[in-house]
Amino acid sequence: MFDLTEVQMLRAWMVTGIARVRSERGERGEIAQTVIIVAILAAAAIAIATIIATKFKDKANNIPTE
Repeated sequence: MFDLTEVQMLRAWMVTGIARVRSERGERGEIAQTVIIVAILAAAAIAIATIIATKFKDKANNIPTE
């Protein structure tokens, strides 16, 4: 139905980032790095939402009304 390659790529990227953050939790003083990773994950979530919304909008615009 949808081409999910973009979403799958972003999901893999987020999973990798989360695993990296979890592996570094024992270290203290890495607040700036953690904030950057969280910001990147938030940007990825926004990108996923934009991709999905665009695909839904395109599909809705292609529905014949007459």
